[in-house]
Amino acid sequence: MDKPIVRDGMLLLLRAVLGFMFIAHGWDRFFITGLVETTGQFSAWNVPQPKLSAYLAASTELIGGALLVIGLLTTFVAGVLALLMACALYFVHLPHGIFVTDGGVEYTAVLVVSLLVIVVFGSGRASIDEVLS
Repeated sequence: MDKPIVRDGMLLLLRAVLGFMFIAHGWDRFFITGLVETTGQFSAWNVPQPKLSAYLAASTELIGGALLVIGLLTTFVAGVLALLMACALYFVHLPHGIFVTDGGVEYTAVLVVSLLVIVVFGSGRASIDEVLS
């Protein structure tokens, strides 16, 4: 099997899964939990500027997730999302240990590393970035 095809297929799969997860979280912050409740959560977690942070997190997750799925501005978006998740790791999850069931770093750390894979290897051939280049 052609290795570049497998690599590009795996990058597409990674982008799609991560993108849909971020879309779901952004959608939740805007339309299900809501920005008021999200701001309250951020405030309880001592996130700086909780109202602004809630809006930025929701927007970045929703728009960034969509851009990951289609592969547009992919390495930039993956870097921004990795930074956002590193902040979540620091402000929210780090004090709770490893396991996600205890609110720990497990899931967030996997997100950061997965996003960094996209930053390093790019979007792959199955992306708008590739079509535009």
